[in-house]
Amino acid sequence: MKKTLEAGIGKSALQLVIASSQEIEEAETRINEAGYIYCTGKTGSMDMQKVVSAIETAAKRQQIIDSNLYREMHALYHAILEALEGVTRGQVLLGDVMRTVGLRFSVVRGMPYENEAEGEWIAVALYGTIGAPIKGLEHETTGLGINHI
Repeated sequence: MKKTLEAGIGKSALQLVIASSQEIEEAETRINEAGYIYCTGKTGSMDMQKVVSAIETAAKRQQIIDSNLYREMHALYHAILEALEGVTRGQVLLGDVMRTVGLRFSVVRGMPYENEAEGEWIAVALYGTIGAPIKGLEHETTGLGINHI
């Protein structure tokens, strides 16, 4: 199958986190047809370590990455950090500055290029809310991180 932006790894990850319940099946079908594997989940906290840990744990449990291979853990970690930069507008801080997040996440892995020598890549997409830790004082946010494995 020829890889196009229609099946881009980042676009696929974003579609998973922003899809409504009616749209999720269509997004999953496109991702499966592209040959990608993925997982989704939710996380929320004022503690950045808990957000990172939730995403890493889901990727390990769903066998998106092999936690025994440093290069896979390293690629996932950097994709998470890049996505968090988008969520936090470049200031990767939460509780220290009295902010909290409630996020949906997706992790997508696969070969986004026609040339197989380019290898596998991983994308992490985040969508949800960020704001003061007071209900109703948050706004939408999103972030995307992509890294080669």
